[in-house]
Amino acid sequence: MGCIMIQLFFKELQEISHYFKRNYTEIVIIGASTLFMVFQMYFPIKPSLVVSYLFYFFLLPIITIIIFLRKNPLDYGLRTGNYKLGTFYVIISIIAGFPILFLGSFFSSVGNYYSMEFNFYDFFIKMVPMLFAWEFLLRGFLLFGLEKRFKEAAILIQTVPFVLLHLGKPEVEILICIPMGLWFGYIAYKSRSFWPAFATHAFINFTLKYFVNL
Repeated sequence: MGCIMIQLFFKELQEISHYFKRNYTEIVIIGASTLFMVFQMYFPIKPSLVVSYLFYFFLLPIITIIIFLRKNPLDYGLRTGNYKLGTFYVIISIIAGFPILFLGSFFSSVGNYYSMEFNFYDFFIKMVPMLFAWEFLLRGFLLFGLEKRFKEAAILIQTVPFVLLHLGKPEVEILICIPMGLWFGYIAYKSRSFWPAFATHAFINFTLKYFVNL
């Protein structure tokens, strides 16, 4: 009986070892992404939120790509990709988003959350770098890191943390984050770059805050 248990034990260890070898890249990508988001939530670098996001959502993923995955970070959405297609997606997003954002600014929950003295300087110095870091983690590191295994389904996977990162914001915004997360993932996947998603996200954030604080 004892010999059988020992054999089963070593067999299971071997199975676990094979599992991690077969799924090494996906384990690193999903594990690291989750870890970075948790660290940002519970151990932010103070007093600068901008530095904190850039560290956890951009610098650490870059280090992970180089050291643990031994890949070129440029292959994770940092290239311009199909810039013509990407530009087309950004223009379409702006045209469709303008009236939606204008109407959305009239929701009381949205108005109460974003009501502030709008400052162009603070937006471009603070918010834009944070959005850049967000987009790289989700539409760069996570999306392109999982693409080889999951193909287009990687778009669905990256949408989940995108929505969860918005928890605490107005409920209507969280619900809209579901189709928007899919859209951001789609345009990044199709254009082979996270830059169009970043530009679209920055436009949405800027325009909504501007409309609320008119």
